[in-house]
Amino acid sequence: MSRSGPRAVKAAVAAGSAVLLLAACGGEQNVASGGDWKPTKPIEYVAPAGTGGGWDTLARTSARVLDQSNLVDRPLRVVNKPGAGGAIGWSYVAKHEKDPHKLFVTSPPILLVPLAGTSGQTYQDFTPIARLNSEPLAYVVKADSPYKTFDDLAKKLKASPKDVSVAGGSGPGSLDHVGLAGAVQAAGADASKVKYVPFDGGGEALTSLLGGHADAAVAGASEVQPLTRSGDLRVLAVSSEERSPILPKVPSLTESGVDYVFDIWRGVMAPKGLSKSQVAYYEKAYAEMVKTDSWKKESKKLGWTDAFMDSKEFGTFLDKQNKEYAEVLASVGLKK
Repeated sequence: MSRSGPRAVKAAVAAGSAVLLLAACGGEQNVASGGDWKPTKPIEYVAPAGTGGGWDTLARTSARVLDQSNLVDRPLRVVNKPGAGGAIGWSYVAKHEKDPHKLFVTSPPILLVPLAGTSGQTYQDFTPIARLNSEPLAYVVKADSPYKTFDDLAKKLKASPKDVSVAGGSGPGSLDHVGLAGAVQAAGADASKVKYVPFDGGGEALTSLLGGHADAAVAGASEVQPLTRSGDLRVLAVSSEERSPILPKVPSLTESGVDYVFDIWRGVMAPKGLSKSQVAYYEKAYAEMVKTDSWKKESKKLGWTDAFMDSKEFGTFLDKQNKEYAEVLASVGLKK
């Protein structure tokens, strides 16, 4: 038989209190140091655009690699929320503050659209998880164009900007327009006078160029690669500091004497208010994902360059980029 009585009761109470105290201390320490949080249900993975575009491709590719590589404990289910340059999707995610089962893919429009005054949210309303990759813009003309170099185009834009139309796959003040305006301005031309013609996607912009409806175009390097290989287009420069691995024969803007760099970076963000342990879980998953052979294979096929940043680095990067983009938009009269 077991002993009982006041002394045994006091011992039991003391032991129970010690266990509760240790558990409480351990729990606080766990959260503060990153912890061991795991998702408990499927993760809704928002692509703030329709199917087939850059955000959709990034979401579906990364979701597949994360799932197949067993880097997440629950499946990622891609949901498309198109409209308003991404603002519809951002508004949806913003309504789920502190929800660790919501993620969305992102790129420069998360900065550009709010700066232009057409989004109710800014990048500061979300939690940065990781930057994944980048890709430069390409400044292109038809193969028979009189412009042989970016300097040729810049000189014409300086002399008579209204005589040159440049097609892009995003609206005024968004990705392609800012990538063009920044380069033109750095080359010494008046960016506010450039005749920018917006289209709904890089494919339409390039079709307009090929049809003779524009004199030049700006689009992602991966978008122009097939038409460059076929001989239909000539790439004057890419917007990176160094040459692009998918367009190795094309000079960069820096190499062309233009002090301007513009990356189409891509990354992942989450609702505001996630705990350190929740951020750490996803940060680790994406850090491991970019090392996998399957991700590297997909990246090579899609023309993506590895540019991984963890949550803290990504947040600092966003602050810097936002300041730079604000200056460019102000120069063309589009900053609100």
